[in-house]
Amino acid sequence: MKKGFILSASLIAALMLASCGSNKESAYKKAYEKAKAQEQAQGGAQQDDAPVVAPLEEKTATQSTVTDNYDNVVARTEDVTLINGSGLKAYSVVVGSFSVKANAEGLQSTLKSAGYDAQLAYNSNRNMYRVVASTYDTKGDAARSRDAFRATYPDAWLLFKK
Repeated sequence: MKKGFILSASLIAALMLASCGSNKESAYKKAYEKAKAQEQAQGGAQQDDAPVVAPLEEKTATQSTVTDNYDNVVARTEDVTLINGSGLKAYSVVVGSFSVKANAEGLQSTLKSAGYDAQLAYNSNRNMYRVVASTYDTKGDAARSRDAFRATYPDAWLLFKK
């Protein structure tokens, strides 16, 4: 008897839920059709009701200067020792890092033959030779140079000497 009661109660509940869903669906359909009919009745009225935008008053042109903001440029801080070159400034553009000194010297000579004052620095903590293409006192100058080098050396990065 319990099984029959539970089965019939479940059947009634399922029928009630199913009938509610169809009512909601038909209510949504009626609302959609009503909105569509109103839209068609208005026709082109929406285009005519568009707000009118007045032209702006003409202002005199002012000269402005665009400056690059290099405050957020990332510069890796390392303690490096100059191995070969004229001397490192605060910010340097590194175009190659090598664990073998001969490979670093090869890139340095390539850069020198291209007319750059390439230098070689050594990071003893990482046991890496850094090939520095250019070196600057300011971060902005170094970042501009790094951006120019990235055409040829896409992995160029900034080094801040401790």
